[in-house]
Amino acid sequence: MMASVVRALLILLCMRNIPQAAGVQVLPPVNFTLTVSALAQVLLHWKPNPEQEHRNCTIRYDVKILSPEPEEYDTGKTHSVRSVALHNGFSARVRTLLLHSDLQLGSEWVKGELPPLPGAPETSVTNLSCVTQITIAGTVSLHCSWLPGQGAPEDTKYFLFYRYGTYTEECHSYVKDKWNRNTKCSFAGTHIDPEQVDSLVAVHINGSSKHAAIKPFQQLFQQNAIEKVNVPRNISVSLEQNNLLATWEKPISPFPAECFEYEFYFINLKSGNKQTLRMSSNSFRLRIDGTSRYSIQIRANHHVHCGRGFWSNWSESVCVGQNKLESSISWILTVLCVSMSCTFLLTTLICKINHIWSKLFPPIPTPSNKFRDPFPTDYERARTCTSDTETECGSFAEDLYCSVLDDSVF
Repeated sequence: MMASVVRALLILLCMRNIPQAAGVQVLPPVNFTLTVSALAQVLLHWKPNPEQEHRNCTIRYDVKILSPEPEEYDTGKTHSVRSVALHNGFSARVRTLLLHSDLQLGSEWVKGELPPLPGAPETSVTNLSCVTQITIAGTVSLHCSWLPGQGAPEDTKYFLFYRYGTYTEECHSYVKDKWNRNTKCSFAGTHIDPEQVDSLVAVHINGSSKHAAIKPFQQLFQQNAIEKVNVPRNISVSLEQNNLLATWEKPISPFPAECFEYEFYFINLKSGNKQTLRMSSNSFRLRIDGTSRYSIQIRANHHVHCGRGFWSNWSESVCVGQNKLESSISWILTVLCVSMSCTFLLTTLICKINHIWSKLFPPIPTPSNKFRDPFPTDYERARTCTSDTETECGSFAEDLYCSVLDDSVF
């Protein structure tokens, strides 16, 4: 912004200081055109004004992009190629710059426009995000996801294309939502060069529906800004007395080792304490509690000066050390329980075989009745009646019942 202001002031100053006797006239360029040359790419082209006089002056052109993102630059050519999202249209203007000695003079502006891409409002995809990752084979994979537009009918079919340089490719591997609309796309391998980290990746998503015209959507991604870094390799963790030693290798990447930083996450499994350390080297030493067991994980990312991307996934957990006190107690309790169980079972078996229980605890004998009752009760007499004397016993019972009634007082 400041550069534009300074340039404008210099041009005004030049216009005031160019001698009128020189008769210098600056004319705008002609035949200014805007042409879509590829996905999310526009060609700006113009020609010099044939009536422009040179008179030992240098001619350059001042180009200003108005939308979708403001940008200003100058060039000595009569054409310019810009990568830019075109779904909401594009507009730019150009003028002639005449450099005379140490001064410069500008012509009037010539403007050009491209209309927005056609389609119904709110049918374009939203929340488009993309991630690249370098594979073991050295190629670059691409994964994109998005949400359907709020105004998109349920029968909408979305289709994704990416452009890298002059190469354009359509996606053939989609993930669908519950209405069978494509919402994710994956390329296992692409033409993206992993070493050209400053390049742009252009993504274009259009669509079709029987009920509405689906408006396309475009977005540009800086290659290094969407790279998901790979997990560090060959992680080695060991203990040296009360010191934890860890080493690893940088992830698969064309970047040198100096371009990476790491996060080291470890948990004391005995106390439950957690800690995260960030470092630039690929090794470190940490003093720890030698009686505890630890779980360690590492992940990586680029330094800011190398083009920051997305943090890698955490590595698989590596455990070192042991909870010595708890392990000893657990071992002692286990041995004690097993010994007691075996002793109990063995004792029970021996006792059963040798009838020890019957010898230790003999049954209590019932005392015999050596004295007979000289006067047995009527009840005993009745109880000892046999079947042959049943009638007699019944008669005796009736006599006894009557005798009791006779003795009763009312």
